[in-house]
Amino acid sequence: MPVSDSVDDRAATDGEATGASDEPSLPINELFESLQGEGTLAGVPSVFVRTSGCNLRCWFCDSYHTSWEPTHATMSLEEIVAEVESYDAGHVVLTGGEPLLHEESVELLERLSERGYHTTVETNGTIYRDAPIDLASVSPKLESSTPTPDRDPKGEGEWAEKHEDARIDLEALAALVEAYDSQLKFVVTDDEDMPEILDLLGELRGVADVPIRDGDVLLMPEGATRERLAETRTRVADLAMEYGFRYTPRLHVDLWNDAPET
Repeated sequence: MPVSDSVDDRAATDGEATGASDEPSLPINELFESLQGEGTLAGVPSVFVRTSGCNLRCWFCDSYHTSWEPTHATMSLEEIVAEVESYDAGHVVLTGGEPLLHEESVELLERLSERGYHTTVETNGTIYRDAPIDLASVSPKLESSTPTPDRDPKGEGEWAEKHEDARIDLEALAALVEAYDSQLKFVVTDDEDMPEILDLLGELRGVADVPIRDGDVLLMPEGATRERLAETRTRVADLAMEYGFRYTPRLHVDLWNDAPET
């Protein structure tokens, strides 16, 4: 359901959610059932819980209304779990925005785990939290994601420096890959992204206490529409074969283009 249409809409913030009662709550932009479109679980029926609010501003963000212009309804964790249970899927994707921005995400994951759900958390890798996560889908943001003045969706330029300063946190990345089964999913715009990916992997392998296999590194073409994916996916697939990484499609874009709740 498009929970941002709720009568409980309110201005989103980049901080933690607060509720009117003692029951913990989260800012939820969307909650719906679909197919996981990306990564090693692509094609799996899943319930998506999309939080609002992000500490970064990728210029190509495909969840614009969780970052650049955040919208949401505040839902209690009890309401979220009840909505999840109304669907048949046994896999829940906690996504955003940046879901680990919110402390309440930990308790939500605990409640889902108690009920036997398999959970994926889609994160930009700048925040670590101790939670029952079955798969950490970590998407470090490359320099090509920075909203420079010529590609800032709002044309204001105020986020370029903040985004660039915050987009990589090696300590948080190492903590995530050490604590959870994980995949490292890089959004690739063109060949120029590859040296940065290789350098970051080298740095991460140097500090992490667990091996990072090439098979856990996924290259995903940049593009939130079928038209844009048509321009990027073939080259990204070629790069995955060239470097020995995995290619991940964006099934939801192929199937439903840029429709909401997909």
